[in-house]
Amino acid sequence: MEGTPYQTKEAVLKRAQELIGIPLGKIDKTKRLSQGKGGVGTAIEENWFGYKPNSESEPDFPEAGVELKATPYIRAKKASADGREIRAKERLVCNIIDYMKEYQETFYTSAFWHKCQTMLLMSYEYHKDKPKTEFTVDRAVLFSFPTEDLMIIEEDWRKIIAKIRAGQAHLITEGDTLYLAACTKGANASSVRPQPFNSIKAKQRAYSLKSSYMTRILNSYIFGNQEDEHIIKDWKEIREFGFEGTIISRLQPYYGKTQEELKRLFRITSTAKNLNEVLLAKMLGVKGKIAYTDEFLNASIIPKTIRMQQDGHIRESMSFPTFKFTEIVNETWEDSELRNYLEPAKFMFVIFQENASGENVFERVLFWNIPAEDLEQVKDVWEKTVEIIKQGVRLISDGKVIRNNLPKQKDNPILHVRPHARNAADTYPLPDGREMTKQCFWFNRTYVESIVQSGLSRTDVRYGATEEKRRIAEDRE
Repeated sequence: MEGTPYQTKEAVLKRAQELIGIPLGKIDKTKRLSQGKGGVGTAIEENWFGYKPNSESEPDFPEAGVELKATPYIRAKKASADGREIRAKERLVCNIIDYMKEYQETFYTSAFWHKCQTMLLMSYEYHKDKPKTEFTVDRAVLFSFPTEDLMIIEEDWRKIIAKIRAGQAHLITEGDTLYLAACTKGANASSVRPQPFNSIKAKQRAYSLKSSYMTRILNSYIFGNQEDEHIIKDWKEIREFGFEGTIISRLQPYYGKTQEELKRLFRITSTAKNLNEVLLAKMLGVKGKIAYTDEFLNASIIPKTIRMQQDGHIRESMSFPTFKFTEIVNETWEDSELRNYLEPAKFMFVIFQENASGENVFERVLFWNIPAEDLEQVKDVWEKTVEIIKQGVRLISDGKVIRNNLPKQKDNPILHVRPHARNAADTYPLPDGREMTKQCFWFNRTYVESIVQSGLSRTDVRYGATEEKRRIAEDRE
């Protein structure tokens, strides 16, 4: 890559800050804003900094060692439950992963680190009802990863590389990791690349920073208006055990205790529906909700309590957020709410099992993310759901209950659709103008059972923090 006139970090930042407040339409002489994703960043590169965009492994400003990234955000009308008013619109895509080369590197010689260790982040507010020509850059900062974040990012990189070395590049998903992910990158599903230890070609993927982590960067480092509660107080634990291993090592002393024993231990008298959530927070030394801690928000970790009966079966399926019928029909699978919720997510299942006396016993926690092959089955259910809604949902009443023809549990081993509403009057409009009770996707009860019973992670109680420590040491060799 040819050099640019901006030889130092200071020169790059100064030029970037001169763009703040100028409508992008005024600088877009090459009409890049009319392109799809990436149009804003490309317009800035070409028309403001004067260099041609490229896909080379070098940073955009090689002499300065700086990579330019334009990052859009959405400002909510009111803060959400976690207190964040500003949210990243999307993940931040970095560079393509060369499976044939990257596995030979260490983190600090990796393509990701070489390109992105220092980034020029130029943020702009995204408005759905405005043309891009009216968007303006409102912040420009040089960003380097804080030490505590870098520990998790390095751990994420090792997990991605471990799958490549195991000949499983085709099984990588964004949910494998916490902050740094390997997202699909290509025009369509046929964009594939060879991998070194398997003849099966793998989807082309790029290093990316999850949208949840980008939300943290925006709030904490760019706008400076967010300070979330931390679970990890001593970051040496992450270096020693990894994130999941650290959480498990904290919770293991409470395994085998009944709900009542935990209540007495933490002097809790509440019988509220969220009792297990309160107990979990106490066990981890958190004052607020676990889901709203810095680490869980950054990594899209979703805590879910699983209640097992004495025989090991689970009584309930697991619900996701409701979807709007008039919106889901305009989505593609790649950009769908369901995929963007599920693929990057890491679930932490908090498992309680009923004992012979009918008491709920805290058995263990299990970190899990959906495997690539199961995500394909989820896609099938999503596509059938969209097609049925487009064609017109059949609503059949027997005088007591109104049934529909959306996918049922018997139709797929993983996912189904059913109501998720306060009552029959809690509805969303269908595309044809009729009203229908709010619906959502659900993991089948039997699927959740299979995860708990046989899908145990290597950081489960059977292995614990010691096994996780050993695995990290192996990855570093």
